[in-house]
Amino acid sequence: MDLFSSSTEKEKTNEPLASRMRPRNLSEYIGQEHILGKGRLLRRAIQMDQLSSVIFYGPPGTGKTTLAKVIANTTKSHFSTLNAVLAGVKELETEINLAKERRDLYGIKTILFIDEVHRWNKRQQDALLPWVENGTVILIGATTENPYFEVNAALVSRSRIFQLKKLTESDLYKIAWQAINDKERGYGKYDVSFEDGALEHLVSVSSGDARSLLNALELAVETTGDSFPPKDGEKIHITKEIAEESIQQKAVLYDKEGDYHFDVISAFIKSLRGSDPDAALYWLARMVSAGEDPRFIFRRMMILASEDVGMADPFALVFVTSCAEAFDRIGLPEGRFHLAHAAIYLSTCKKSNSSLAFFDALSDVEKEKNDEVPNHLKDASRDKEGFGHGEGYLYPHSFKDHWVSQQYMPTGLQGKIYYRPGDLGYEKQIRSEVLEKRQIQLETVVEDEFEEILTYSPGDRKRNMWIERAMGERSSSLKSQMDKLYFDLRLRRHENALVLNASSGLLLWPLMKRNPEGLSVAIVKKKEQKDIIDHYAKELDDLAKPLVIVSETKECFSKLEEGLKFSAISARNILSRLESAEEIVKNISQIMEDDGCFYLLQAVPSLSSRLSDFSALLKNELLMAEKSIYSDLNPLTNWCEKDIEKLLKRYFPSVSIEIFEQKEKRVLKKEMLSSWYENSYKAHLKEDIKDRFLQELSDKEVEFSSSTLIIRCEKKKKAEIKAKKTTEKEWEKVQEMTK
Repeated sequence: MDLFSSSTEKEKTNEPLASRMRPRNLSEYIGQEHILGKGRLLRRAIQMDQLSSVIFYGPPGTGKTTLAKVIANTTKSHFSTLNAVLAGVKELETEINLAKERRDLYGIKTILFIDEVHRWNKRQQDALLPWVENGTVILIGATTENPYFEVNAALVSRSRIFQLKKLTESDLYKIAWQAINDKERGYGKYDVSFEDGALEHLVSVSSGDARSLLNALELAVETTGDSFPPKDGEKIHITKEIAEESIQQKAVLYDKEGDYHFDVISAFIKSLRGSDPDAALYWLARMVSAGEDPRFIFRRMMILASEDVGMADPFALVFVTSCAEAFDRIGLPEGRFHLAHAAIYLSTCKKSNSSLAFFDALSDVEKEKNDEVPNHLKDASRDKEGFGHGEGYLYPHSFKDHWVSQQYMPTGLQGKIYYRPGDLGYEKQIRSEVLEKRQIQLETVVEDEFEEILTYSPGDRKRNMWIERAMGERSSSLKSQMDKLYFDLRLRRHENALVLNASSGLLLWPLMKRNPEGLSVAIVKKKEQKDIIDHYAKELDDLAKPLVIVSETKECFSKLEEGLKFSAISARNILSRLESAEEIVKNISQIMEDDGCFYLLQAVPSLSSRLSDFSALLKNELLMAEKSIYSDLNPLTNWCEKDIEKLLKRYFPSVSIEIFEQKEKRVLKKEMLSSWYENSYKAHLKEDIKDRFLQELSDKEVEFSSSTLIIRCEKKKKAEIKAKKTTEKEWEKVQEMTK
């Protein structure tokens, strides 16, 4: 059975609104910009029909099955569907056999969509694995459960995971008006209007679920008119009361066996630990409303009373235990008072996690299994005479204050400290006494305390290897500049990056290392530069390669896809003529995300060495020429860092500029000198001087000084605008923008 098979017109008419309004292509799809925005990896894979195995993970109503439908409408591959609730290994074998037949006889690939893939057990998922691995089918799995917990690890490792988030209120408004205005599939044939607050209520209670919103909208529209179903052109006015009846309070999304169960209890415990009673009561209410077992909640609070409150308030465990016992006697609904009472107490009392010292001791026990008990601590009741066990033990009650200094640790662990009393609550009272006695015991034993943290983050080994190889081509000078430029680079895996005047890609590789799921674009001035970048990237899959565009910086913006935005834009020496740089800066600000950053390395000619510094025979002539070259009339040299900063601040509220000065040994090549002469010096020197100019300076090794501006600009995040009612006129603008 094909979930997306064509239906008759009558069947389509009888379909629920949510089914009829499923987007048919990417232009109709609303939301999930982090994976489907322009330039994002998944969008490019769909558009290029180069999809590899993927798993879509997210709450109900966020568009997982809809994405599968979009892919089905786009791909040239055969698209098959199974629902894991209804199908098993037998149905899977049938699909695999058909896929092999298509591949062997016709050369057609098969995409297999498995809805609710987490419903399959390990044996069923294992049956799918070899066919995904050898490419017989390309898997698209959809699941509401965390795939890292519920899907075969081998399948996960061979698939890209895309997490879909709840839709924003702005997305839901667009979806609602899309349905209201669509004459073919929605309610565009009717005159639908809303009382103030009615549509807002539907959106709010839908809580990010498009299906829930459309189901409620369908009920409201089709039961409000004078006839059922309404007639073409009929006026339908939905009041707030009708909206409230159409969408009852949404059930709390919660599965006591699933991912949300663990996420919500985790949020509850972290709120208690963080001493936030408001958040603790909210998450407690989420659990109680969803039918969580109160005894489970009490058990977790009892653990927290010792783990996170501990010795700061030893009474906490007694208090929570008392509340749990009271709940057992009283039950629900009144027992909710005891749940709330315990939660408020734990979230407001002093905290200490000093009891975790036990696990440090446990770790040492595992390492020191054969370390003997010190002789004076051994049991003396049986062999004191023969072996002297217990000899030297000091009985504390025989001493003042019932305490005496002696070692109780194994020899190899003497001086080891586990318990560190905090300075809050009850622990504050005992802290000084514990530390004083410990100091006496330690005497000359010095605590050797250090912590080692190791982290490992797996990634695309092949991709990282070629990036490292490419980055290895950098000169040490440029590497130092780039390290300073990118020291605070914030680029998430799915975000887009652009490099202007990318040359051979030196500024590009560090960005690509951070955004394997985003689009990387490089603008170069010459085809030879494009060839260099393409050469480095030839080992990569097409989707992982950077997009390289040959263009002058000024013209490049018109060659980018309309609406494409970048989170990181990097460039080198693109503002050389300040008089014409404003247009470039303006364009950069327009294609940057609101929370994006612009990184720029800009050489400053006026602060660098001049040829007169290296000449003896022509020094005076060169000095006179340079007086004109570096005058206020020359657009290449008549600016400094303050002029750059003034320009950038017109478009970026946050601008940071650092001057990077360096000296390096450099050989003045004849070709370079000829270029400098023709472009700058020729107009200010006598005609017969060129030969002497080249003869004196060619192949001369000099110590060259240069200054480069290291610039970082940010567009501050705009204040979040509360979602508001989208009028039909506003919706028309949205449609116009997405054409």
